[in-house]
Amino acid sequence: MKTLNILWQRLVTPEGETCERCDGTQVAIAQVIPRLQEALRPLGIEPVLEACEIALDAFKGMPSESNRIWIAGRSIEDWLSASVGKSTCCSACGGAECRTLEVGAETFEAIPEELILEA
Repeated sequence: MKTLNILWQRLVTPEGETCERCDGTQVAIAQVIPRLQEALRPLGIEPVLEACEIALDAFKGMPSESNRIWIAGRSIEDWLSASVGKSTCCSACGGAECRTLEVGAETFEAIPEELILEA
């Protein structure tokens, strides 16, 4: 069976916390994976999720890498012809300017199921 590799990067603090955006995306991914498995199994494709934790020190140098999804080696923004933006996040991020995803006129802080499936 072929694999569809899905990589999701997110901030995890030393206390094991993450931000609200990453938490929202985590919920969406947890709901999407079984749907993808069901849809892709007849095609001989198995989605494989790898969740990569970004430590707080690394995050401080590259906050735009947190809450980022890669599907088959391409970023979700590439698949969706979307843009990446940023806005102030929560306390787990230390008030950093964190990643947003801009699709058309809409801006998403957490990546919803529909966008993951569309990609």
